[in-house]
Amino acid sequence: MLLAALVQAQTPTIYKHVAADGSVTYTDQALPGASVFELNDNMVEQLDLQVRLETIKYEAGEALVVHNDLYAPVQIELAVSNVSNALGAPEQPIPWILLPRSKIRLVSLAPRDPQQPMRYTPKLRYALGDPRLLPKNNPYPLPWIGGPFQLTQGANGQYSHFTPKGRYALDIAMPEGTPIIAARSGVVVKTENHQSGRGQNPSGNFVRILHDDGTMGVYLHLMRNSVAVREGQRVELGEKLALSGNTGNSTGPHLHFVVQRNVGMALESIPFNFAQPVDSLPNFAVMSR
Repeated sequence: MLLAALVQAQTPTIYKHVAADGSVTYTDQALPGASVFELNDNMVEQLDLQVRLETIKYEAGEALVVHNDLYAPVQIELAVSNVSNALGAPEQPIPWILLPRSKIRLVSLAPRDPQQPMRYTPKLRYALGDPRLLPKNNPYPLPWIGGPFQLTQGANGQYSHFTPKGRYALDIAMPEGTPIIAARSGVVVKTENHQSGRGQNPSGNFVRILHDDGTMGVYLHLMRNSVAVREGQRVELGEKLALSGNTGNSTGPHLHFVVQRNVGMALESIPFNFAQPVDSLPNFAVMSR
C-alpha cells in the first residue's frame, strides 16, 4: 500500500512499524516500537562534478572557466567577491545560458601588482534547463504499458508532493516490473540504475528526459538495473525506458512521474495533464521498443 492511501482531511502523523518477521507497516496508529516516518521526495542528482568552475592560470593572470558536461543546457551565474589586487573582476554576477557539453571563459583576472598575489572568492550558481523556453501544454500519453492502475497521490499531496520540485507530481500504484515508456520524446539527461531498496537517494532509480520545449519529464522509483536508456540518448514517444519498481523513499510499488522546468535559477514542477484518465487502459498504439 502506498503511503498516499492514508490521506485524510487533515494530515496525520505516520508511523513506521517493523514486525518481528521483518515486515514493514505504515500506519497512523502509534504501535509499540513504531517510529515516526518522515517522507522526503527531494531528488538527489549529483551535478557538482558535471557543472563546475575551473581556474586556469596563465602567465598574465588567471581565467575562470565554467564547464557543463551535462546533456542539457544550464543557467549559470558567476560572482566574484572579496577582490584584492585583481583587475577584471566583474562588479555584478555574470549570467549565462551554457549549452550542453560545452564550456566558456567568463572572467579573466590580472594582478594590479604583479609582485603580489591576487585574492578573490568566486561563487558559481546554476540550475538545470533554459528558462527562456516556454512549455507546450500538450497532454501526456500514459507513460506505461498495462493497467488500468490507480492514482494514489496527486498534486499538492499531503505526504510528499508539496515541495517546489514535486508539487505537481503524480504517484500511480502498479506492480513491480510494469514497462515504463517515454511520455514525450527528448534527450536523456540523467539516470540512476543501481539503487536497491531504500538506498541513499529518495527518488530511487530514475530517468530524466529533456523535452524540446525545455521541460523535463522525470520517472522515479524504477526497478534496479532495469533502465534501458543512456545519458545523451535521444528517445521517442513510447520508447521503453525502464521497469517500475519500489526503490528509494517509496512505501510500495509505484511510479512517481513529474514534469519540471527551470523558472529562473530554480527547477520546479509544473502542472500537466494526461491524455486520458489514469485508471483507464493506456493507448496500446504507443508501443515500447
